[in-house]
Amino acid sequence: MARDSSATKARLLDAAFSEFAAYGIAGARVDRIAEAAQANKRLIYVYYGNKEQLFDAVLQRALETGSESVPFDAEDLPGYVGLVFDHLVARPDLMRLVQWKQLERPGTTDAEAESYQGKIAAVERAQGAGLIDPALDPADLLALVMALAQAWTGTADGAAGNPWPLERLTRHREAVVESVRRLIAPPQPARRDTP
Repeated sequence: MARDSSATKARLLDAAFSEFAAYGIAGARVDRIAEAAQANKRLIYVYYGNKEQLFDAVLQRALETGSESVPFDAEDLPGYVGLVFDHLVARPDLMRLVQWKQLERPGTTDAEAESYQGKIAAVERAQGAGLIDPALDPADLLALVMALAQAWTGTADGAAGNPWPLERLTRHREAVVESVRRLIAPPQPARRDTP
């Protein structure tokens, strides 16, 4: 019985992910989620409470999957941002889900806040080790890094859901990684000219 309920929950989360990414919370329909999951609609309410709580569960699962797929590495932010970029390009529905969350449920969850605080602390440690420019506020730096990883979605083609050619994506990824490399570079000591 437990295995069966786990499989049903997984199918519901998968179906809900697709539904919420396509329609947001307001436009999503519980009937369509249940049908796509081949589950009784009543089970959504039994397992998740309501549509908003189901959305929260879908988003939490997506964030956990992202964190497992792309572990945060403050000591290599250029490498990290490249991997985040790859993760998001491979999962355009994830970006749409996040955008719906920002539109319909602004603010951060406790889990998001906890994860963010851990990243800030890791950046502060990397700054203390001389790996990142210490003049940058860690929270600002993280916001800039994540914005760069997602920048392609704000372009006319990205926003319209039109995939970029591989060559264009590759060039943009290189620009994102290089931008972060330059952003975090610690200041170099002034050179003294010898007579």
